[in-house]
Amino acid sequence: MTHTSTDQPTARASGALVPVLAFVGIVVSVMQTLLVPVIKDLPQLLGTEPSNAAWAITSTLISGAVATPIMGRLGDLHGKRGMLILSLAAMVMGALVSALTSDLLTMIAGRALQGFAMSAIPLGIGLMRDLLPRERLGSAMAIMSSSMGVGGSLALPAAALVAQHTDWHTLFYGAAGLGVLCIALTLLAVPESPTRAQGTFDVLGAIGLSAGLVLFLLPITKGSDWGWASETTLGLFAAAAVVLVLWGVMELHLKAPLVDLRTTARPAVLFTNLASMTVGISFLAASLILPQLLELPKATGYGLGQSMVVAGLLMAPLGLTMMLTTPLYARLSAKHSPKATLILGMVIIAIGYGAGLGLMSAPWQSLVITVILGPGIGLAYSSLPALITGAVRASETGAANGLNTLMRSIGSSASSAIIGMVIANTADDVNGVAVPTMHGFRVSFLIATGAMAIGLLITLFLPRARPPHHIRRRPPSRRTRPGAHRGGGVRARRDPQAQPNPPTFTYE
Repeated sequence: MTHTSTDQPTARASGALVPVLAFVGIVVSVMQTLLVPVIKDLPQLLGTEPSNAAWAITSTLISGAVATPIMGRLGDLHGKRGMLILSLAAMVMGALVSALTSDLLTMIAGRALQGFAMSAIPLGIGLMRDLLPRERLGSAMAIMSSSMGVGGSLALPAAALVAQHTDWHTLFYGAAGLGVLCIALTLLAVPESPTRAQGTFDVLGAIGLSAGLVLFLLPITKGSDWGWASETTLGLFAAAAVVLVLWGVMELHLKAPLVDLRTTARPAVLFTNLASMTVGISFLAASLILPQLLELPKATGYGLGQSMVVAGLLMAPLGLTMMLTTPLYARLSAKHSPKATLILGMVIIAIGYGAGLGLMSAPWQSLVITVILGPGIGLAYSSLPALITGAVRASETGAANGLNTLMRSIGSSASSAIIGMVIANTADDVNGVAVPTMHGFRVSFLIATGAMAIGLLITLFLPRARPPHHIRRRPPSRRTRPGAHRGGGVRARRDPQAQPNPPTFTYE
């Protein structure tokens, strides 16, 4: 495949491009946590069993995982801005469907459409690479990647406030309104990228990957309800393995595959994607554990007895500190490389969860945990797109970052399943109600800490960063030294208007 060179941007981008794309990222990430404040009431609201009501959240997760690599590839082929608008339109349609119903199946369909919006994150990162000058690219991609966590954290208190004081369907009307605003801002401030991949869309590959992901994610998200050793769970895992292996064999024999597995197998891409899964596991652990701890009644002996809104407000610093970390990431990454910032972020996350084991006895302690975790997650999330983008061609940016976002989603899904199983297996039965225990909370934090230890080990295998060929410098020869102009030598000239570019990194 060929592609347009992106050493310099090939289209003029307005100064609003980064804020608009970051706002889009925050809005679409809200879809993941939109129903968290009412999750315990969903069975009653939808008139169904708890295991069935959980599909209102599971469907969004699965559709987002399926749509992300597909929309990324379509963006590479036909234009990232167009696919971004299409994914936002699907989100708006899905939000309106959910807003107008209390029927379970209709709600699941609407939530599945909302999941398509998750492809906006990799599409936005691809647009930034294609349209921004190199000196702005690192910090811009960091903001876009962090928005995935920022939106999820900031949505908790806002959604809790809405759900506590109005009809819960208002959440979906709000989401639809935000989606329409995102579309309008994108049309006004984001130009289309001129960079295109060559080839055709791999329809069979898209069907095969979708089937494999659904078969894999279903037992991960529902295994605790079905039983991890049940025939349904094991059968779906086996079917997923068969489908994904056959899909991989087919992709390797296509000239224009949906996912270039040879590119994915490069050490820089492979180990970044594996590290992304561990970051996804650790990010969701805090969002799953701390609200439960904060909202449990004090009568349990360890619950902190806070309202839904207060619990959401205490979680908000997780997203705010992630956002504030972005300028720090840009400086650290330019000086030391994205690999170094990823390692630093993972170390901070591990410290946060380790300290959290002894900080569960007062509401203010939850605030301390989120303030420690936020910068660590922000540094880790910000590093991932830079690592991926430095390892692939411009024409592969959308698909490659889509796959990386998928890996984070798989990590989050695994985290939800594992922590859900731990909480369920360690819960106390109080008058027929399962009440989470402090032991379960601490085991969950240990799992998150262990995930970061594995992530750090994986990150050490990332190749060493090297400057790209266009900024590597050789010692000046006699002919090219300033002042050595005679004999056909070339005098070095400097454009007084030129701005120095910080180093960027590629990986082999």
